[in-house]
Amino acid sequence: MTELADFIAGLPKAELHVHHVGSASPRIVAELAARHAGSTPVPADPDMLADYFVFSDFAHFITVYLSVVDLIRDAEDLWTLTYEIGRELAGQQVRYAELTLTPYSSIIRGIPAEAFCEAVEDARRRARADHGVELRWCFDIPGEAGVPAADVTLEVATKHRPDGLVSFGLGGPEIGVPRAQFAPHFRAAIAEGLHSVPHAGESTGPETVWDALTHLGAERIGHGIAAAQDPRLLAHLRDAGIPLEVCPTSNVRTRSVPSLAEHPLPALVAAGVPVTINSDDPPMFSTTLNGEYAVAAGLLGLDPAGVAELARAGVRASFLDDAGKAALLAEIDRYATS
Repeated sequence: MTELADFIAGLPKAELHVHHVGSASPRIVAELAARHAGSTPVPADPDMLADYFVFSDFAHFITVYLSVVDLIRDAEDLWTLTYEIGRELAGQQVRYAELTLTPYSSIIRGIPAEAFCEAVEDARRRARADHGVELRWCFDIPGEAGVPAADVTLEVATKHRPDGLVSFGLGGPEIGVPRAQFAPHFRAAIAEGLHSVPHAGESTGPETVWDALTHLGAERIGHGIAAAQDPRLLAHLRDAGIPLEVCPTSNVRTRSVPSLAEHPLPALVAAGVPVTINSDDPPMFSTTLNGEYAVAAGLLGLDPAGVAELARAGVRASFLDDAGKAALLAEIDRYATS
């Protein structure tokens, strides 16, 4: 297992499902909490964050997540968070990452759309120059905030579109948040050349995945693990080549899946559905992308060659340009055969 862990640690990778604020390390969260002491429930002691990040259910996770979102209050906070995420991803040999950002959450806290985009873009360029990691953005709608949030997200994505923006998403809770209400926003985003990558089928059943496909034109599905309950949906995802962004530890920590042993990843793979392995909100779930690859290897019984194929799947499912995909796939091949 140590040999496989070492292989994973050095393996070039793409990360397709990782949230901006949810990637804040305990050090960054604690620093921000100290800066805003007296106006946040988030502990300013990194050692206390492990207990704070224990979730009773998905709704509790959302509450805690939003308390961390509230720590990002100006453009400097945004820049620091973004740059540090790039640094940490590069340390795991991530060459390319599509980071999910929620502009609405910052804008309603007083950060103008222009400043938001400028901060994350500058941090993206610096992370590439300093650490060799290519960051791209998915702007997502916080579903719990409804259509007004979708209006703002679409406006930022289309009228203030930063160079790194490649996709349009939908996050937050699934229960009580119908996918169809956001159909006009996704149609408009797709018309502007953005890819559709909504969350679906994480804490609800396969019908939410069907809704994401039918109403939102999903090209990839965030999580999508409930598809394992529906043979017709599995066949559709397989035949259409629609990848799922699977985050095993996240699903257990949010109580969407009872345990890793019961995770549907093996069933999804057995059905021929394209899957990618991702970390979601890694510090909140006490994991890393490397850790998720190790979890997936255990669930699927993979050797280093199999793990390398998981990394290739992530590249193929990404929105990286063809030349970039070819270069990263070649780097994975060189590493796997060295």
